[in-house]
Amino acid sequence: MKPELVPNAGRIEHLGATITEGGVNFAVYSESATHIWVCLFDEADQEIERFELDVHAENIRAGLIANVGPGARYGLRADGPYDPDQGLFFDPNKLLVDPYARYLDRVFVRSPRLRLAREDAVDTAPLVPKAIVRGEAEDKAKQRKKKVPNLFYELNVRGFTMRHPSVQGPLRGTVAGLTTRRVIDHFKYLGVDTVQLMPIAAWIDEGHLPALGLTNAWGYNPVAYFAVDPRLVPRGPQELRVMTDAYRKAGISVILDVVYNHTGEGDQQGPILSMMGLDPQTYYRWVEVDGKKHLVNDTGTGNTLRCDHPAVQRLVIESLRYYVEELGVAGFRFDLATVLGREPGFNPEAEMLRKIKQDPVLSQVILVAEPWDPGPGGYALGQFGQEFQEHNDTYRDQIRAFWRGEPAKIGALAGKVSGSAELFDVAGRKPHHGVNMLAVHDGFTLRDLVSYHDKHNEANGENNQDGHNNNQSWNCGVEGETDDESINAARKRDVRAMLATLFLSRGVPLIQQGDEMYRSQQGNNNAYAQDNEITWLDWENADGTLVDFVAATHAFRKAHPAVHHDHWLTGQERHGLRDAIWLHPDGREMNDGDWNESGASVLGMHLRHKDDEVLVWFNRRIEPVVARLPEGEWDVGLQSDDTAPVAFSEGTAILPPRSVVALIRPGAPA
Repeated sequence: MKPELVPNAGRIEHLGATITEGGVNFAVYSESATHIWVCLFDEADQEIERFELDVHAENIRAGLIANVGPGARYGLRADGPYDPDQGLFFDPNKLLVDPYARYLDRVFVRSPRLRLAREDAVDTAPLVPKAIVRGEAEDKAKQRKKKVPNLFYELNVRGFTMRHPSVQGPLRGTVAGLTTRRVIDHFKYLGVDTVQLMPIAAWIDEGHLPALGLTNAWGYNPVAYFAVDPRLVPRGPQELRVMTDAYRKAGISVILDVVYNHTGEGDQQGPILSMMGLDPQTYYRWVEVDGKKHLVNDTGTGNTLRCDHPAVQRLVIESLRYYVEELGVAGFRFDLATVLGREPGFNPEAEMLRKIKQDPVLSQVILVAEPWDPGPGGYALGQFGQEFQEHNDTYRDQIRAFWRGEPAKIGALAGKVSGSAELFDVAGRKPHHGVNMLAVHDGFTLRDLVSYHDKHNEANGENNQDGHNNNQSWNCGVEGETDDESINAARKRDVRAMLATLFLSRGVPLIQQGDEMYRSQQGNNNAYAQDNEITWLDWENADGTLVDFVAATHAFRKAHPAVHHDHWLTGQERHGLRDAIWLHPDGREMNDGDWNESGASVLGMHLRHKDDEVLVWFNRRIEPVVARLPEGEWDVGLQSDDTAPVAFSEGTAILPPRSVVALIRPGAPA
């Protein structure tokens, strides 16, 4: 039977395409459109029907189309005022993706025709993905009881799976590739309990990339928030549900890195693909200058989502709940999370944040904030409250600075390994509210951190002008790869020392994909446009010894409550014990003079919790150091450099150069 509009039967309660007994109900929010149409397409991508949504209430246009159902392909068109100087771009020639679309039939591809002025416009339907109507989910996803993660592992779906030897053929580069047994076994071996997928919502390349022959590899340029990019789930979003179910059974939570701060529609010269053509004043933030409206660019990407508007808040909440309830996601890491609280300045009590925290579904999942954005006043580390964990960039910077050899860093080292209390010890928050990392996707890998003094982003086609300039990196004497075995040994020694520091710190550790196997990006610290061997993990040349070390170091952490217990170190005596004592290598407790010594390079951290006792020594010197130990017998529980055994003599230990050593009492778990 031929599709037909049922007059005045549309309902406004549910946005998007909803299956009903009478057909499919379509509902779209727009405050400024004068007309909105649903266009149906056949398998040959030809438009076969066009229906104007005939119900209009509460800024929602709706219509019920009979004789269509799951699998129907559709797009939207909208009309209204066209005045680019006032931020209005209505043009029925522009086919638009429904912001609530769950499933797209193809990826987004850039074209100049997507931004032609209305008087010059052509039909963009051949260029734009079509949404596919989905049937209702048969069952709700099962959820693990929310608990504090032990170890985050950040990964890019394509980069992680493209060269994995057990991921073959069409599974490479997809979410389904992550379900391979050997992939899951790798996480279990490391002790990973929370896998963080870099953005998977359908994205588009940045405007300058096609001319360079490059494509976006990271996904931080979304267009459709509900729809997983077809490159990652070629057989539909149920592939993500299969993956999250498999990981839940393996005891691993899957969280998504989500980008509710901007969209790939970019600035006022960017493509019109969805919200920019439906209701730009509602979905984006604008500022008026000399009578003209300009997009606010607090994100550095051309536009900023208007998260203080109820319609945007609804879009965010409902899309998050969709991933949890239907696709089994266990939580979210929010990219540039301060945008969620901009009014326009950041307000930690903003309505958007309050709604996430109080939502009956979202309040029960893992919530992690990247607590900054590039806009004015956009740095808000420590301000997201009890419900959120936060990425702690001060941990990354201070730990790198210590091991790099910068002066006067011994106090900063102590503050960071003890949980960054100066940031998080407020309003009942605990060390776990800080997520500690040494490296993440935007920056050097750990291997490159000790192999390159400067960034080498020439492959990005921007004359090495992109990416961070201040990396706090060092190259151990030679820039880049070398055959000098002494330099290679020094680099691996430094990486192991930093990883040991990470796992012996209060707070929750995070490692990025491949750092446990010593991967390189050839000095590229901004590899967002490298969907190739630069970002694809080279599994066959992985450093298995380093993988073993990471697994063992994490196991040591888990075995010792004195290391991982989620309480703030006070140094005060309680029940006859002090939870932490900071030691000078001479064996005495650190005093003010010791803390202020600019050249101090060795620190002891004596930890106790109930009957567990661990003594950690950090030595960044290039020579061995004799450290006097507290009374009693000690054994080596963990050492970062196992090529130089720790020697004990008359109450002292000889600490190997550039290393971390954790000592335990005889008989304690190693």
